[in-house]
Amino acid sequence: MIDPAILNLFIPASLLLIIAPGPDILFVVAQGISSGRRAGFFTALGLAFGNSVHTLAAALGVSLIFKTSVMAFTVFKIAGALYLFYLAYKVIKHRKELMKMSKQDSKPIHYLIAKGFIMNVLNPKVALFFLAFLPQFVAKNAGNPFGQILILGAIFIILVVIIFGAIGLTAGTFGQFLTRSRTANETLNWLCAFVFIGLGIKLVLSRA
Repeated sequence: MIDPAILNLFIPASLLLIIAPGPDILFVVAQGISSGRRAGFFTALGLAFGNSVHTLAAALGVSLIFKTSVMAFTVFKIAGALYLFYLAYKVIKHRKELMKMSKQDSKPIHYLIAKGFIMNVLNPKVALFFLAFLPQFVAKNAGNPFGQILILGAIFIILVVIIFGAIGLTAGTFGQFLTRSRTANETLNWLCAFVFIGLGIKLVLSRA
């Protein structure tokens, strides 16, 4: 059981970290603007599901691998960067196509969720964040640390779904107005591609 006093510290700290500008928010915004409200929301949901993997890894101590093994950290960050570069390539390839939200919305939900999930899971910096952040709120006299970390992680994930989901929906609404123009659509595609490329480069240059 989590001490209410701990939650009073954990929830505000989590909210501040979630709303702070970072790769995940940029990714959700880019997806929402380029592919609509539905894509923005379910991509955010995928990112949140990815956090569940990192929570479990932190609880089991698996994330220590990224902290102690340069090879493991490097392999994962390169895989994540290549995925982002692939997304950028797809956006550039279809940059001249006028977006039709109804067509974009036909993409399967599992595809949209998987996109966010892969983006999150392949980022070793997220694993290190959970390993460093969650244990700070584990109380020695509050029971099994493993269970406490899982509960704290679940709360964090719920907050991510709410906040990132709202951001994705908002970005999608904004994008619907901009994509009515072919010129605006192509410009947005280039901007989204640059966001993906920038995130990929940042990931490649990151250190454990």
